[in-house]
Amino acid sequence: MRHNTILFVLLMSVSFTAFSQNTNMITHRGAWKNTEAPQNSIASLRAAADQKAWGSEFDIHLTKDNILVVNHDRDFYGIDIATSTYEELLAKKHPNGENIPTAKEYLTEGKKHADLTLIYELKTSSQGEERTLESARKSMELVKELGLFDQTEFIAFSYAACLEFKKLDKDAKVHYLNGDKSPKEIKEAGLSGIDYNQQVFKDNPSWIREAKENGLATNVWTVNEEKDMRYFIKEGVDYITTDEPERLSRILKEGE
Repeated sequence: MRHNTILFVLLMSVSFTAFSQNTNMITHRGAWKNTEAPQNSIASLRAAADQKAWGSEFDIHLTKDNILVVNHDRDFYGIDIATSTYEELLAKKHPNGENIPTAKEYLTEGKKHADLTLIYELKTSSQGEERTLESARKSMELVKELGLFDQTEFIAFSYAACLEFKKLDKDAKVHYLNGDKSPKEIKEAGLSGIDYNQQVFKDNPSWIREAKENGLATNVWTVNEEKDMRYFIKEGVDYITTDEPERLSRILKEGE
């Protein structure tokens, strides 16, 4: 019986190792939760690089005067981004003293960390679809201007924006966030992968396998609990986006 138990433990260890070696970590809005850096700040981006994350996700909005800026919410400490100029946004600062970063400033910092994949989330504009598509066009132009096309992957809840990115450059890596389309539909649309909330994958347990069969990348967000991290590693997901990179990094290292 003791030998059988040891064999079972060894087999489970080998299985976990095989899966964990295929799963990479993406920090959600940078590494902020345990570093005291504000979300979506340049400080949080640097912290993600310091933690050797595979990638770092950040969020992009377009101001009234056509400046791409980095922030999660539609407002920056109470100032609505879409209906304000960049100069008006400078009235507020992050707690660490940073201004709201422009996408150009943020990407320029990202370029210094060549091993870090920049996960560029384009937010859906409150001003309508055409404004969202304009944001996509300006985003692609900026990424190429800075020589960061190969280091950047695009994600969006707007399906139209995802298709626009692919229209702008067929080689762009573009992943859909909303969770309402099957891997087959994503493949037929020519997108690169699915980037869905963890509950979507739990409700559709075959989608990770189906995505792989269709040559699509799989990312799951936002996974912060250890049991969920282990679940998705075992399922063989390609990427896990987390607010707890220290925890996920420790788990992934168990499989090295």
